Order: sequence, then C-alpha cells, then structure tokens
Amino acid sequence: MKSPKEKQIENRILEMASGRAKELASQLFADEEVEALQEYANTVSITRMNFNDHGPVHMKTVARNALLIADILHKAGIEFTLEKEGHGDFEQVQMILLLAALLHDIGMTVGREEHERMGTILALPLIDRFLTPLEPSLARRIAMRSITLECIAGHMASRRIHTLEAGTVLIADGSDMKKGRARIPMILNNEPKPGDIHQYSAAAIEDVRLEPGVRKPLRITVAMTSSVGFFQVEEVLFPKIESSSVKPHIELYAGLPDQEPKCYL
Repeated sequence: MKSPKEKQIENRILEMASGRAKELASQLFADEEVEALQEYANTVSITRMNFNDHGPVHMKTVARNALLIADILHKAGIEFTLEKEGHGDFEQVQMILLLAALLHDIGMTVGREEHERMGTILALPLIDRFLTPLEPSLARRIAMRSITLECIAGHMASRRIHTLEAGTVLIADGSDMKKGRARIPMILNNEPKPGDIHQYSAAAIEDVRLEPGVRKPLRITVAMTSSVGFFQVEEVLFPKIESSSVKPHIELYAGLPDQEPKCYL
C-alpha cells in the first residue's frame, strides 16, 4: 500500500505533467511491475545493505525534482536536447524525465555496484512497453528511448553525459538528500560503522529548494541543521553538478540557520 507521502508526490507530479506525459505518469504509478521493482530496490538498499532510501518515494521525488528543474529551464527559454535535435517537444522531454527518474534506481534490485548500468538493462523493455502506445513515430521513440537510457546510465556521475535531459536527472537525483532518506536505515541499525557519514550528513539536511535563480536560471539552496551536512553538499551533490550539462545554468547555496549561506556557484 502506498504511503501518504508517496501519494502526495504522485499528485504533485500529475499536476506538473501535461498531455501524454501526464498519461504516462498515471500508467507508471499504476503499473505492478514498476512498483515491485521500486519496492525491491528499497529492500536491497535498506534491509540488505543498510543504505539510504532507493525505493518508490526516492524515485518519485527525483521525478518531481526533474519536472520542476525542467519547467524552470523551459520558462527561461532553454531548449532540451530532444527539442534541439528536432525529435520532440517539451511534453516529450517530460516523458523522458518521468521514465528515467521513476526507473533510475531499479538496478539496485541486483546490487549497488554499477547499478546504473544494470538499471538500463532492466529498464529497456519497460521503456519500450510504455512508449510504444503513446508515441507512434519509430524515429521519435528511438530518440526518446536512447536519451532515457543515458539518463539512467549517467545518474551516478560515473560517466560523461551529453544531453540536458540526463543532466537534469543527475541534478534531480543529487537534490534528494533531505533527512528522510536516512531515517529508516538509522532506525534499523544505529551501531556506528564505516560509511555512516552518508547517513548522518543526509540526516542533517533540512531542506533542498529548487527555484528560479537571480544570476542564472536555476537556484539550488540547501538548508541544514548541522555542519556535517556540508559533506552531503560537497561529496554528493556538487560532484553531480560538476558532471551535469545543467551546470552552466545553476546557482548553488548551502548553509546553517542564521548564517550567511555559502555560495558554491
């Protein structure tokens, strides 16, 4: 059964998507195989590996973030790769972002190592299954499928990416670092061990805001309750921004309450 938080995120995504993208989102949310993959990814991540949330709430949060970033860039007059190459419009860009974000961590069902590559293998038949009835043009489907796979393969900043869509998913994923992602594994096991800095730093992140910027189109502001949160910004989010095709359009700030935020970009 879906949690109230999960349903809330789904409703927000449906509000943001339009046309066939909205129809696609509804189908993805109702699909039993997608749901089972997302849930088992979380079982592997949290129960088996004591790692942060990589399940349905995380993947849907990334989808919401991706649509928000895309909307901000679109309103600033920035074209996405699919549009520039003449293979689709902004509605189809939204479809790519939804597919990629909602499937990007399904490789975790196999394991953490190279899960982004394993995710492309698992996602390929799903991408075709969802796109085929919604997009009649084979050429457009191939372009959309290819960019979606690049988004999934590139979400760990472990390889060079070239499309603005992949850069958007990369930032959307890195921006989901609020304290809720670390809550369950910390409850299940609070014994200190190597690697806990990721959980404790994530637990210090109070909020991540994605909004129009002043100097650049997109401003990311990270609010934290403890300075350990800077680890999450500098070791998780910033490297993803550095590898992202969206970097030229980003302002990045992070800081503690009642202090001047640190400007990274």
